[in-house]
Amino acid sequence: MFALFQFAFIQNAFLAGSIVAIATAVLGYFLVVRGLTFAGHALSSIGFAGAAGAVLVGAPPVYGMLVFTVGASLVISLLGREVRERDIAIGVIMTFALGLGILFLSLYHGYAEQAYSILFGSIVGISRSDVLRSLLLSLGVLAALAVMARPLLFASFDPDVAEARGMPVRALGSIFLVVVALTISIAVQVVGVLLVFALLVGPAATASRLTYRLGMAIAIAVLLGLAYTWLGILLASISPWPVSFFITVLSFGVYLPVRLLVRPRANQALRPKGPAGIAPALSAEEHRHA
Repeated sequence: MFALFQFAFIQNAFLAGSIVAIATAVLGYFLVVRGLTFAGHALSSIGFAGAAGAVLVGAPPVYGMLVFTVGASLVISLLGREVRERDIAIGVIMTFALGLGILFLSLYHGYAEQAYSILFGSIVGISRSDVLRSLLLSLGVLAALAVMARPLLFASFDPDVAEARGMPVRALGSIFLVVVALTISIAVQVVGVLLVFALLVGPAATASRLTYRLGMAIAIAVLLGLAYTWLGILLASISPWPVSFFITVLSFGVYLPVRLLVRPRANQALRPKGPAGIAPALSAEEHRHA
């Protein structure tokens, strides 16, 4: 099995997969906390239209995804002020983008492999330049999350109080959606549009059931994302099945027993009522950990 690492495409797959797993795990935690998993799913579907359009004009698919997902995230932020309005706007924009994607694919007369890779990922076909691009985008995503993590959590749990204290809640939400769009554009290279949730939501959802501590939850999500990706690549290398299949199976296989057997702590502990982000009902020990 270690002999596999002598091949450049396996090295690139592990490098890109590790980069994507870390970025999606960290962002996925905030996505779960803010209740924006539907928005993440919609942006990945919208990115499909952008990637298909890029393939049609002969451009790299990732550039088309970036344009469509970032543009859609800004439109969603403008149209969806309330949760109900936001979900409606997301649904309408997503269906329109899917229609465009189908149109672009119907006009494309090249090899179907490119369209297939958009939908299901092609991690073993990633080049070293793709790895470098993923690294730069992921570093930007992580830097943005590091800067906005504390105010983002405050605005997520108590937006009214945050806004009353002068925090730009809407602007913060818009910036976060742009960061989500960038992360999805990176992750699609690994698991594709249809399976991006495996890395974006699976590790974070599992981690949030295991602990209420911010740092611990993100660390667990990162470790799970890396484990799913590495095992997926190794299992795919010794079988005829694709990497994305193994990643999704591992993600679901770990989340399901945790969801059924572990009592949620985050719902009780992560209920901040002030700028410190700590619920008054917590014990002194829990205050110190949080």
